[in-house]
Amino acid sequence: MTNPAEVLGLPKPAWAADEVGMLYEMASRFMSEEIAPRYEEFEKNEIFDRESWLKAGAAGLLCASMPEKYGGSGGTFAHESAIIEAIGHVGVDGFGIGLHNSIVAPYILHYGSEEQKEKWLPKLATGELIGAIAMTEPGAGSDLQGVKTRAEKDGNHYKINGSKTFITNGQLANLIIVVTKTDPDKGAKGTSLIVVETDEVEGFERGRNLDKIGLKANDTSELFFNDVRVPTSNLLGHEEGKGFVQLMQQLPQERLQIGTGAIAMIERALALTIDYVKERKAFGKAIIDFQNTQFKLAELKTEATIGRVFYNDCVARHIDGGLDPFTASMAKYWLSDLQGKVVDECLQLHGGYGYMNEYPIARMFRDARVQRIYGGTNEIMKLLIGRSL
Repeated sequence: MTNPAEVLGLPKPAWAADEVGMLYEMASRFMSEEIAPRYEEFEKNEIFDRESWLKAGAAGLLCASMPEKYGGSGGTFAHESAIIEAIGHVGVDGFGIGLHNSIVAPYILHYGSEEQKEKWLPKLATGELIGAIAMTEPGAGSDLQGVKTRAEKDGNHYKINGSKTFITNGQLANLIIVVTKTDPDKGAKGTSLIVVETDEVEGFERGRNLDKIGLKANDTSELFFNDVRVPTSNLLGHEEGKGFVQLMQQLPQERLQIGTGAIAMIERALALTIDYVKERKAFGKAIIDFQNTQFKLAELKTEATIGRVFYNDCVARHIDGGLDPFTASMAKYWLSDLQGKVVDECLQLHGGYGYMNEYPIARMFRDARVQRIYGGTNEIMKLLIGRSL
């Protein structure tokens, strides 16, 4: 089989060398040996099991970019990229550790007190705690200023009321960063991030494990907060009202991570399709021997190469602290758009078999679609980019 990591024939960027390359190989082995054999089961159940999370933690695949003093591996986003790429190349895209590692944990690292970091990060690194971030509500998606979930001070506690939806890891998560309004009259400046440990509170309910088109193995849920009381010490940051700024500061990494999943799936789709068209015969010859097939794959490989080079540059800039929100938005929208295009064209080259669920390209077709929606829709990305003009 063509190796997705080598299908484009590009040299590795400096950030992917040495220990990051070794981590990619290790993560690929782990996903192939521990996750892939059970992935159909997880797809059918529409949820992973906690054992898989604990195994990932034991293997060093959780919180790789967190400091060693908090149980992490002391890496950078390059290490997180290696893990997400391994997930995409092996084809177990529903394993929700990317969000846990490079979205949830960084909020605690960047905005948490020393006590919060010592309390939560080591357990996130072992998988004892599974992380989620509760932003989206039934009436507020990309428009985070429209959040209605309320956190009212009650002595040395907050009382949280509201509901969230489309929350990744929502059925399994036992540490949830909740986007709340601590002062509804102040709009964005009244937004705060509050951590809820679900095992420690009353009034917290999980709704349905939502029935999605794709990414079936990843639990995605409604969450309900009914007078949920948490200590005021669970506020992220030194004061209320900093939540919107914190979200804006961290969204570039979330959007870049969506690009990671996109380029990894693009490479896997190309690798599988190149193998397929070399084996599949029609009219007495292999499909690869038809000029249309060669032209189509030439186009897709060219665009994928452009996407990979752009992605690699974004990661290098991000590691150096120079990835601006506009470029991160470009990476999110353009790579996820390209992902949809490449997977669709690769499915077409599979013919009728591409429409059969037993072929990996069919699952990729379903799984790819949400990439243009979550993390801020691609239309919102273009609005943001437009502000830089």
